[in-house]
Amino acid sequence: MAKLNAASHKKVNRSVYGNAVIFVILFIFGMFTALPLWYTVVSAFKPFDEIFIFPPRLYVRRPTLDNFVLMFQLATNMWVPFSRYLFNSLFICVVGTVGHILIASLAAYPLAKHSFAAKKAINEIIVLALLFTPQVTYIPLYIVMSRLHLIDTYWALILPAWQMTLGLYLMKQFMTQIPDSLLEAGKIDGANELLIWWKIVMPNVKPAWLTLTILLFQQLWNQTGGSFIFSENLKVLPTLLQQIAAGGIARAGVGAAVALFLMIPPIILFIISQSSVMETMVSAGIKG
Repeated sequence: MAKLNAASHKKVNRSVYGNAVIFVILFIFGMFTALPLWYTVVSAFKPFDEIFIFPPRLYVRRPTLDNFVLMFQLATNMWVPFSRYLFNSLFICVVGTVGHILIASLAAYPLAKHSFAAKKAINEIIVLALLFTPQVTYIPLYIVMSRLHLIDTYWALILPAWQMTLGLYLMKQFMTQIPDSLLEAGKIDGANELLIWWKIVMPNVKPAWLTLTILLFQQLWNQTGGSFIFSENLKVLPTLLQQIAAGGIARAGVGAAVALFLMIPPIILFIISQSSVMETMVSAGIKG
């Protein structure tokens, strides 16, 4: 038995040549994946005469900041201040993300760690809801927002973010892995369910809610809300930047600058919490 265990834990030996081949393959796939991101960055710094060169170049000969200067000039010349659009986006992103994490975790805790009559049916509904894309529920969502008189308000974008099914499913999967003995220890110490959720459960599922923060922030940051927001002083930053970039061929460089500008916040957020995201992808596992 000891020999069998030793053999099962024996590391696979690869030659230097084999390691080099694997490294080259992974490097090629990595470069191919990063190519759109690199091209977006390069295009944002290209002067107008280099943008339409065919075949497209993956480098820039004469880097310039004119695209960014023009983008901010056009943004500041709007009758609604640029700071207002930025505030709208940040407010919706922060409130929508924090609210979803709290609601999803509160709903996931009893589904993962308690038994009740409708638990199995609710879990099946959650899994079924993952099959539908947001476009399928777009019209019903608009009707609900209209009946609640929330059209042309922040809540028309925030409330749909709070009910994202993927977040609830991911939080439930992580909470299922928390040992019951840990929760029982909290109860012995006199903690109620709410305190156990906040002091024990949430710290143990930190990779899950950090991953949700990135996913939901990116989704909210890039949405325009064009079907729900009509007042100019309530519109978000992507709406403004898309209006600026939609000025024809003459603003192709500005469009590239807009794309890069919108990419920066999600990338920064991902870099800050990338270790937790990798842990989530490894251990969240699709366990039933």
